[in-house]
Amino acid sequence: MFQWIASLFGRSTRPANRRSTVVRARYDAAVTNDDNRRHWSAADGLSANAANSAEVRRILRNRSRYEVANNSYAKGIVLTLSNDVVGTGPRLQLLTDDAEANRCIEQAFADWSDAVSLPEKLRTMRQTRATDGESFALLTSNPKLRTAVQLDLRLVEADQIATPDLTMKSTNAVDGIVFDRPGNPVEYHLLKEHPGESTARILEYERVPASSMIHWFRCERPGQARGVPDIMPALPLFAQLRRFTLAVIAAAETAADFAGILYTDAPASGEADAAEPFEPIELEKRALVTMPGGWKMSQLQAEQPATTYAEFKREILNEIARCLNMPFNIAAGNSSGYNYASGRLDHQTYFKSTRVEQAHLERIVLDRILAAWFDEAALIPGLLPNDLGPIASVQHLWFFDGNEHVDPAKEANAQATRLANHTTTLADEYARRGQDWEVQLRQRAKEIALMSELGLSPATAAQTALDHVPPNSEENDANDEDQPAGRRAA
Repeated sequence: MFQWIASLFGRSTRPANRRSTVVRARYDAAVTNDDNRRHWSAADGLSANAANSAEVRRILRNRSRYEVANNSYAKGIVLTLSNDVVGTGPRLQLLTDDAEANRCIEQAFADWSDAVSLPEKLRTMRQTRATDGESFALLTSNPKLRTAVQLDLRLVEADQIATPDLTMKSTNAVDGIVFDRPGNPVEYHLLKEHPGESTARILEYERVPASSMIHWFRCERPGQARGVPDIMPALPLFAQLRRFTLAVIAAAETAADFAGILYTDAPASGEADAAEPFEPIELEKRALVTMPGGWKMSQLQAEQPATTYAEFKREILNEIARCLNMPFNIAAGNSSGYNYASGRLDHQTYFKSTRVEQAHLERIVLDRILAAWFDEAALIPGLLPNDLGPIASVQHLWFFDGNEHVDPAKEANAQATRLANHTTTLADEYARRGQDWEVQLRQRAKEIALMSELGLSPATAAQTALDHVPPNSEENDANDEDQPAGRRAA
């Protein structure tokens, strides 16, 4: 009967001839059960820009700034990171065939860099990127500069790059930035006043062309338009570190506030003199004290700081610094537990990360600044050669401060070996130290000429310098590789 009724409506009760699929494998991480349900409850499928919404970025910026301002470790880590990436500032080297023109342009750019305090602003940008997630610099003009080029950099906080006009709806716009169809920034919306000002007019903003704005952030997802703090994964860890330190101090202070406690072994119905509960008793120095009948005095045991306190701080600082590719001894400012070999090994990852950061800084910030500087310098008669051509066709390099070697004697021998077997060049060796090989060789030639004029030979001058070195100082350092770094420094 059921089949006859179903046939009236054109439906068949026979199962469809479909190929059944049997799952023969699965991912444990994709399984949701009672044990991991709460852990994965915050996981979502939002896009990069939806996950980094304006409100989310505002909360992260505020918390990150608060932690850096109040946590000594967070402040030191951010300062160390900016100092190691930027250092004393980048130095320009042009690679055209005209050596004299290269030196003139390099000197002019160095004078302008000093006039606008470019190294200091770059360090601020790196600190801002670590705490705010992104840094903005507006290319503007400053008529009070002492150099012929009036180009200047005005740093802008991420809070001021926003679109307060809620009626503006565009599929190619993210909060504060408008993109064209291929995804290139077209304009930035710059609030005329910081939202944190008490008299801020947050609905008034300027439309700044993308050619005048530098936006530096770390893009971690495809399509991401705004950045989040570099130390964001470590924010809960910083809070735990401070809470644990405060808890240890509070426990130690509580134990120190009480000299002792009265207690009795008598049962509840036993005989003992009456004593007021929680009544303080003043004690005199070097005096005997009598207790009420049936009562005894016991001194509190100071349980803090616990033996695991130092280990806890070490482990949590190691985890905090990992998101920045920074080794523990740099984050903590303490190498007492390291020897020479382990110290150098841990630094390799950090130095590679620093070089990547510097390359990113060159491409996003420095090359943009250099192009804007060339555009204005080309309008000043006599500042640039006439046949120099566009800056895009001029090869150039940026030099940053080099990393000092722990054992200079070993490094010097390695350099001599590499130069002897032609596996390196003077340009590469000087670049490791952040120096221009042409400038150094010209300086060396001046020194040799002056030594010849004074009747000194280079060997004599070198021996005079070695005479002022304490005996066996390098030998002691070289033979101390297996000793902790703190002991060698001592």
